[in-house]
Amino acid sequence: MVVAKQSEYEASRQKRLEENKKRMEELNLNKLAQALRSPKPSPMKKVKTKVPKQPLDLSAVRRSSRVADLPARSYKEVPIEPMGRPRSYGYKRRDLSNRVYASDEDREYAIQRAEDLQSGLDQDIPSFVKPMLQSHVTGGFWLGLPVQFCKIHLPNRDVIVNLIDEQGDEFPTKYLALKTGLSGGWRGFAIDHELVDGDALIFQLTEPTTFKVYIIRVNENGDGSSK
Repeated sequence: MVVAKQSEYEASRQKRLEENKKRMEELNLNKLAQALRSPKPSPMKKVKTKVPKQPLDLSAVRRSSRVADLPARSYKEVPIEPMGRPRSYGYKRRDLSNRVYASDEDREYAIQRAEDLQSGLDQDIPSFVKPMLQSHVTGGFWLGLPVQFCKIHLPNRDVIVNLIDEQGDEFPTKYLALKTGLSGGWRGFAIDHELVDGDALIFQLTEPTTFKVYIIRVNENGDGSSK
């Protein structure tokens, strides 16, 4: 009895195996399972080979046919020729750290001589005496004028004021009305005339924006000879 049941079970199991095998063959599952069991190796990542860059040949730069026959342009800096009146090269400015100051006696003597000269000028023409300080003849080269004189006789706006020396040479300078002084152009006048601390200048207003300038040297005697 037991043997018969085992035989029936075995026959039934064998039948199911045959049916499952047949279904797998129909669905092509055998090949799919085999493919899953043995995966294909992944391909190696390709590495790009770097090609070394060649140095740039500047001599072979292509030029436009319009300028091909012209010489190559040079960008070397070229000194710019100075504009305006040339400076006096015979006069060397003092080092600002080693300024020479006029003594009180020499300064007063130059002012007295300037006032004596002013008294001999036409009194109908406005004038004033201006002693020179270091700030007027070195460093910033700023010349402040008497405020009251400027308010009465000079324009109330910025203008060009011409300075004419005793030789008749003309020097245009920038007059700043708000600051009542001479700015641009005064430096050139001071250097060309070798002004130093202690000199005394007489400014005579011969025209509305023109001064005749007389220079009294601090290092000269009354007769014009050097001390």
